[in-house]
Amino acid sequence: MLTCRQATQLLSEKQDRSLLWRERSDLQLHLLVCRSCRRYGKQIRTLSQLSKAFRKIDS
Repeated sequence: MLTCRQATQLLSEKQDRSLLWRERSDLQLHLLVCRSCRRYGKQIRTLSQLSKAFRKIDS
């Protein structure tokens, strides 16, 4: 089982690259039981979407 530190690292890396099968499955298992990491994942997805939207407006 991943630690929260490992899970948040993978969530961040997921924004930049495709995770390996093992990384995805370990992350999914962790997210099933950890509310805080699920919340962190949602927050970084929201920030990423807002950043993309801002870049479109700024261009």
